[in-house]
Amino acid sequence: MNLQTIAEEFGVSSATVSNALSGKGRVSAELAQRIRERAQEMGYAPSPPARALRTGRTGVIGLVLADLSNPLFPRFARAVDAAAERAGYGVLIADSHGDVNAQTAALQRLVRRGADGIVVVPRRGTRVLELDVPLAVIDAPSTPGNTVCADHRGGGAALASRMLALGHRRLALIGANRDSNVQRERIGGISAALVAAGAEGRVVWLEDAPAPDFSALARAGVTAFLATSDLHALTVLTALQRAGLAVPGRASVAGFDDLAFSAAVSPSLTTMAQDVDAVAEGAVVALAARIADRAPPPEATVPMTLVERESTGPAPGAPPTTVLGQGDIR
Repeated sequence: MNLQTIAEEFGVSSATVSNALSGKGRVSAELAQRIRERAQEMGYAPSPPARALRTGRTGVIGLVLADLSNPLFPRFARAVDAAAERAGYGVLIADSHGDVNAQTAALQRLVRRGADGIVVVPRRGTRVLELDVPLAVIDAPSTPGNTVCADHRGGGAALASRMLALGHRRLALIGANRDSNVQRERIGGISAALVAAGAEGRVVWLEDAPAPDFSALARAGVTAFLATSDLHALTVLTALQRAGLAVPGRASVAGFDDLAFSAAVSPSLTTMAQDVDAVAEGAVVALAARIADRAPPPEATVPMTLVERESTGPAPGAPPTTVLGQGDIR
């Protein structure tokens, strides 16, 4: 199926059909509508090379993710793909495997392949190099060039506030990498809320040696462990259970991102969930505006949502309180 077939049916030139489909040229609105409807009925779509020659654009955007082995990022891939489809774009996906050089190579490769623009979830703590195509960055407000992201700091503050309401006053804050803007903002939000309430928050980094002894912290009086990812919360939960410490009876555990396993483990994990669909939509809308040389919307943060499950409860010895830990509560 090609332009000539449609042109012959309507008794017009191929150029007229092309103009009708692209919205260019002097084609009456009535004829253009009929041509578009017929093209849709016949399943006609212009080839990417032909469209690129005509418009200078391929209709394809790139997506570079920090690490596809992290279960959060396939969710971002699906969400960006869906948002791009709604905006009329296809998506080419690349994985930087958490490596700065691989990230740079992936960006350059997508440019060579003709991507009209690129959405980037950068490797932690890195600044995306300037390219000859528009970019949309999903990371944290403190990241140079950030376009849209979850409200990581606000999510941290909300999680801390819930733990304070449950009577926790000595907490451990678990991060994996100090150079992660996202993790620092989550811990920053938690810490600010704890300081304001006069509670104690000890920051523990998994990258430090020797490895932290979470059971020793619990026995020393820590009653809640707040991790910057459900992956790290699972590490804490497993360590406490192996040491024979009940969760949440002896210590509560919570994370971030509402990863797929979080509702399935026992006890199920309390978590702060990102609205991945809203973040992806914001990135694609901003990128599409830049591709079209329009002013993008201002940088945006998307609120996070507490999903309270079985792994959190009142601090040992705390006064009775309403516990929302059975099932997902949003």
